[in-house]
Amino acid sequence: MLSQSDITLSDCSGARISGCWALRSDTSGSGEDSLDRLLPPAGAPRRKSTTSISKTEPSLLRTGTRTIYTAGRPPWYNEHGTQPKEAFVIGLCGGSASGKTTVANKIIEALDVPWVVLLSMDSFYKVLSPEEQVLASSNDYNFDHPSAFDFELLVATLRKLKQGKSVKIPVYDFTTHSRHKDWKNVYGASVIIFEGIMSFADKQLLQLLDMKIFVDTDSDIRLVRRLRRDITERGREIEGVIKQYNKFVKPAFDQYIEPAMRLADIVVPRGGGNMVAIDLIVQHVHSQLEKRELNVRALLASVQQTQPLPQTLCVLESTPQVKGLHTIIRNKETSRDEFIFYSKRLMRLLIERALTYLPSQTCVVQTPQGQQYEGRRFNGKGITGVSILRAGETMEPALRAVCKDVRIGKILIQTNMDSGEPELHYLRLPKDISEDHVILMDSTVSTGAAAMMAVRVLLDHEVQEDRIVLVSLLMAELGVHSVAYAFPKVKIITSAVDKSLDDSLHVIPGIGDFGDRYFGTDVSDDWNEEGDHEPGC
Repeated sequence: MLSQSDITLSDCSGARISGCWALRSDTSGSGEDSLDRLLPPAGAPRRKSTTSISKTEPSLLRTGTRTIYTAGRPPWYNEHGTQPKEAFVIGLCGGSASGKTTVANKIIEALDVPWVVLLSMDSFYKVLSPEEQVLASSNDYNFDHPSAFDFELLVATLRKLKQGKSVKIPVYDFTTHSRHKDWKNVYGASVIIFEGIMSFADKQLLQLLDMKIFVDTDSDIRLVRRLRRDITERGREIEGVIKQYNKFVKPAFDQYIEPAMRLADIVVPRGGGNMVAIDLIVQHVHSQLEKRELNVRALLASVQQTQPLPQTLCVLESTPQVKGLHTIIRNKETSRDEFIFYSKRLMRLLIERALTYLPSQTCVVQTPQGQQYEGRRFNGKGITGVSILRAGETMEPALRAVCKDVRIGKILIQTNMDSGEPELHYLRLPKDISEDHVILMDSTVSTGAAAMMAVRVLLDHEVQEDRIVLVSLLMAELGVHSVAYAFPKVKIITSAVDKSLDDSLHVIPGIGDFGDRYFGTDVSDDWNEEGDHEPGC
């Protein structure tokens, strides 16, 4: 039986809660890591595929230097390639040191999924002027007033994240009262937990919150917590903390924060220690998640494709050379070293063909004989290759061989055996990829589910759809139609299109499991693969 002090509910019948998955993207580098070091010698015996995930293992693994998430993000878009519902935003408001972050972390922990975005309002303090810096150093600047926050940037960032886009979050240094030069990249939010003392102080911000929670904690407890935090974590002196509390923090709570409690859908007394309230919130989230599941791959596989192949598709001309290469790599008796050699030849032809679809402009150069030659050059900011791991990475050498200084990104997509859906596990994309033309590489495409997810990731990072070229050695007709239907401006380049799929969604007549034949591994019986998106690779 619940007591009235456990949880206070307001009328929140109109609240909607969507998924609870999120992913932090790594755009800090060029993505030059390679699987070549894992490639056994050509004459080595085939080995069994290994996995780093099982149904009984936890969803994250911790090593001495990093945390590795082993649970992926399921599709957040439908078969049309669009996101049917925006991310669900939970707003947490309360006084300074009331336990908002603790409540947020408790909710995340109880949800038991690794991909939830926690966004703190503390990241959005304004950049101080030199005069304001002097006031801040003497504890005479009011950080607890609405004017101290950059609401314009905050609203724009939260709206973009709610729409499923990649965002950059400022990093605020409380010791120097300034922003760091490098901002954090956050992407993949289906549920966003946003916390801050002024979470309910802006009308535009309130409109973005689907559920509003107020954390109500006794003022004496909040003062003790603030003293401990500011002294130990932020390097402040006790006199300055007390001065700031009496001059700014307490008046701000009385004037702005406590009156905002009336706007809350749920009031949580006692903060993070109130597990009754937190459990009720989590139960509601889980119930909404069950209603919002998307079965994209099943929908794609059930579609009967009767239309002709799209005009955005380019298939290499079936010359004797191309036909001969396919004969070798499709033959199950072909040795691994020959499979690798002739696959690389075919990849080179595909990449060369893909480059012809990049924009170019006329230019005039002088030859060594002093004559003018009218030619063409690439007309764009840059070219980025993005491989869908692991098999798509085998196409990177061909791209590097013809594109000097090309930047490389990587996306890891695996099939979930329980749901049969592709899941996004990892991505590493170069900075400012939105300005580039992107060559997306995968070995084979069957239903198109993994390719669609990869394209959706690029679009969420603001790459223009008509600047994406999907390159694959072999595709099924279903995969071609799926990608072209969802993303009609994406150019598709392949060396062959096979007619059908078997009951396991493998391309027929097909090429076998490309990754296992290339890397010398045996396919696991426990995993159905879209192309070659298997665990642990």
